[in-house]
Amino acid sequence: MSTHGAVEAVWRIESARVIAGLARMVRDVGLAEELAQDALVAALEQWPETGVPRNPGAWLMTTAKRRAVDLFRRNETLGRKLGELGRAQEQLGEGVLPDFDAILDDEHIEDDLLRLVFTACHPVLPMQGRVALTLRMLGGLSTDEIARAFLVKDSAVAQRIVRAKKALADAQVPFEVPVGEERMARLPAVLEVIYLIFNEGYSATRGDDWMRPALCADALRLGRVLAGLMPTEPEVHGLVALLEIQASRSAARTGPNGEPVLLLEQDRSRWDRLLIKRGLDALTRSEELAEGAYGPYSAQAAIAACHARALAPEDTDWTRIALLYEGLAQLTPSPVIELNRAVAVSMASGPAAGLALVDRLVDESALKNYHLLPSVRGDLLEKLGRHDEARAEFERAAEMTGNARERALLRDRAASCAQEAAGVQS
Repeated sequence: MSTHGAVEAVWRIESARVIAGLARMVRDVGLAEELAQDALVAALEQWPETGVPRNPGAWLMTTAKRRAVDLFRRNETLGRKLGELGRAQEQLGEGVLPDFDAILDDEHIEDDLLRLVFTACHPVLPMQGRVALTLRMLGGLSTDEIARAFLVKDSAVAQRIVRAKKALADAQVPFEVPVGEERMARLPAVLEVIYLIFNEGYSATRGDDWMRPALCADALRLGRVLAGLMPTEPEVHGLVALLEIQASRSAARTGPNGEPVLLLEQDRSRWDRLLIKRGLDALTRSEELAEGAYGPYSAQAAIAACHARALAPEDTDWTRIALLYEGLAQLTPSPVIELNRAVAVSMASGPAAGLALVDRLVDESALKNYHLLPSVRGDLLEKLGRHDEARAEFERAAEMTGNARERALLRDRAASCAQEAAGVQS
C-alpha cells in the first residue's frame, strides 16, 4: 500500500475518534472537523517523507490539538477557550512530548463518539443534515459516498453538510448526550445514522473492496454502546440485532480474491455463530420490549434472522420474509424496500412474480441511479431464460455501481448471459 493509501486508511479508522476528542475540548463539532482535516493534510505532507508513525491515530490527534492551540492563540476572540485547552497546553508545552498511548486509551473516547452522534443529530438540523453530517464525521465518508447512500447529487450533500455545521455553531449546540424527551427526539436520526454507516461498510459504494469492515465495526460498536445507554428501547435492540446478524456473514461474503459471494452461494459454515446468537438474543429482547410489534429495524432484523436460522439456502422461509417485507413497506414506504420485497416474492412464488413487482419500479425517480434495480431485474430475467435482456441489465448495473468488485461480478454475469443467449440462437 502506498503512503497516500495508508493515510486514507488511517483516516477511515481514526477520523471519528479524532473529531470526537477535539469536539469535547473545543465544544464545536464544525471546528473540530476542520482541525482534524488540517491534521489529515499534515499527514499527507509529512508521512511520505517520514513514514507512517507507529501510532498514526495519536499522531493525528496530537497534530490536531496543536493546530487548535495555534488557532486560539492567534484569534483573540476565541481566547476564552484557551482555558478549556489547558490540559492540552500542558501536554504540548515546550520540550514535553504528549503521551500518545494515553491519548488513544482515553477512557472517555466511547462517550465522545456517542456525544458526537447526538450532537450532530440535534433538532436544530433537518433530518437530512443530521444524517449527512454524522456520516461525514463519524463514518469518515466522503461527500460522494454519502450522496450514493442517499441516492442524491454530491452537491446536495455538500450543501447539507455546510449548512449543518453552520447551524450547530450559530445555535451554540452543546457537545453532550441529551437526556429525557430530548434524547428520545433525536433517537430516530441516531439509529438511521448508525444503520447507514453499517450499510456503507457492508456494501461499499466505491473503491476496490466489496466491504469496509472498519465501518461495520464502528456502527456495531456504536449500536452496542447505544443499547447500553438506552436498554429499554426496542428499536435500539432491533437495530443491534440487525447489525449483529448481518455482520455474522462478513467472512463468507467475499471469495479468496476479494470477489463478492452472493447470499445463496455463501458457505454458511463460515457465518459467525456467536454474532448470530448475539443478534437473535437482541431481537428477542426487542420483541419482548415491544410486546411482539415490529419497528423498521426490528422488522429487518426478523428478516435477517430468517436467513440466519436456515442452515442451507433451501431451508429459508421466503414466504415469511416476503410477509415481513410487506409489513416493513407499510412502516417505511420506500422503493428500495419494494425492490427487496420483489426478490423475496420471486424466491417464494417464482421469478415471474418477482419481475412483475420490479417492473413497477423502473420509472421510480429515486432509483434512477440505483444499480441494484437493473441488477435484480437482470437476475430475474436470467432465471426466466431471457438472457439477452438480462445481459443488458447486468451491463447497465455494472456501469452504475462505483464498486470495482461488484462491477466485475456484474460484468461476469453479463458475459455469462451473452454466452447463454448465443447458445440459444445457434
